[in-house]
Amino acid sequence: MSSKKEEILKPWCPFCGMDVGRPVYSSQRKMREFPQGTCECGAVYVCDATGHNIGAAMVECLVSACNDEWDLAWELIPEDDYLTGLLENYDEVTHQVVPKRNLDGRAVRGVLYFVRLHREMAELVKRFEHKRDVEQGASEEPAAAQVDTGITIEPARDPKRKKKRAEKNMVKIMAEQGDVDGLVDLFFDDHKVLRFLQRLLYDPTPGARFRVAWIIGQVCGRVATREPGPVADLMHRLFEASADSAASSWGMVETIGAIIAARPDIYGAFTRHLFSFMGDPGTREGVLWGLGEIAASRPDLIRNSTPFYALFPVLNHALPELRGLTLRLLGRIQAKEAGLQIMGLQFDNTQITIYEQGQPVETTVAALSVEATRNIHKDDVNGK
Repeated sequence: MSSKKEEILKPWCPFCGMDVGRPVYSSQRKMREFPQGTCECGAVYVCDATGHNIGAAMVECLVSACNDEWDLAWELIPEDDYLTGLLENYDEVTHQVVPKRNLDGRAVRGVLYFVRLHREMAELVKRFEHKRDVEQGASEEPAAAQVDTGITIEPARDPKRKKKRAEKNMVKIMAEQGDVDGLVDLFFDDHKVLRFLQRLLYDPTPGARFRVAWIIGQVCGRVATREPGPVADLMHRLFEASADSAASSWGMVETIGAIIAARPDIYGAFTRHLFSFMGDPGTREGVLWGLGEIAASRPDLIRNSTPFYALFPVLNHALPELRGLTLRLLGRIQAKEAGLQIMGLQFDNTQITIYEQGQPVETTVAALSVEATRNIHKDDVNGK
C-alpha cells in the first residue's frame, strides 16, 4: 500500500491552498506559450509539462500576471513586487500531482509555476488594462475600480540578524502574552512556530482555545504575505483534523476562521468549506464564531459563497451561545432577510460569553439582537 506521501493528489495553489483547475491555452495563441490558469486568490500559473523549460515558464507566467505588459514585468522585483511558487511532479494528462513521479509506467516530470502580484502591482496592472481598453474603445468605465486580490507585504527581516530557534515553551509564553510581533519575527527564523501554536489548541478551556485561535490568525495573516506556503499547509492540516471523526478538532475550526478573517484577500476562498462544518454539532459554535470574524471585514464572502439563509433556524436553537453567535454574524452581513426573527430575540436576556479578538465578552442574546438590528439598518435612508 502506498504511504500518504505517495498518494496522488489534486494540484493546489501554494499561496491559498485551494485546488486549482487544469491549465489551458488561451484563445489567442502566442509563440512558445504554455497552458495557464488563474487561482481564485488571484495567482496566475503556467504548466511546463516536461520540467525542462522552467525558465521560459517563469517569464511567461510573470508576463501573463502583468497582463502582457512586458516593460512592467521586467521592472518588477521578486518578493518586493510579487511572490512565486512551484508545484512539482505534475501530470498534465491526468491533472494530478504524482509524488512517485511515475504513473502507469509513464514518467511524470511536469511543473506548475505560480506568480502572485502584491496589492500595489495588481492595481497598477488593472490601470494598464483599463487604459488599453479605453484606447481600444472597449470600455468607458471610470478607472476607480481597483482589485483587492493583492497583498500588503510584511517588511523583510535583516538577513544578518542572529536567528532564534523556536521552542515549545517559548512559543507558549509568547502566545499567553499576546506577543504577535514576537511570534511573527520568530516564524521567519523557524517555521516550527506554527506547529507549536497548533498544539496549544488542545486545551480543555474554551477561552484558551479562542485566544490561541485568534493569535494564530494574526500571525498567519502577516507571515503569509512573504511565505504563504507554510500557512497553506497549516490550513490543510486544520481541515483534515476537523474532518477526522476519530481526532479531536478542538479549536481547529475557530483557527481556520481566524486565518481567513486576517487575510480574506488570500484565503477567502476557504469560507465556503468552513461553512460545511455547520452540520457537526461539535464544530457548529466554532463555525459561527469564525464566520462572524470573517464577516467583520468581508461580509461579501459570507453572502456570495455560503448559503447563509440556512442559518436562520439557528436563531431558535436551544443553546443561547448559538443564537448569540448567529445574531452577531447576520448583523455583520446585514441580513435584512432575517430582520423579523432577529428583532424577536430582543427580549431574550440569557447571559452568554462570546470572544472578540480572543478576549471574553459578557453579553446577552437580547443585546446582540439589538446590535444586529442596528447593523442591518445602519445604511438605511429615512428609515427605508
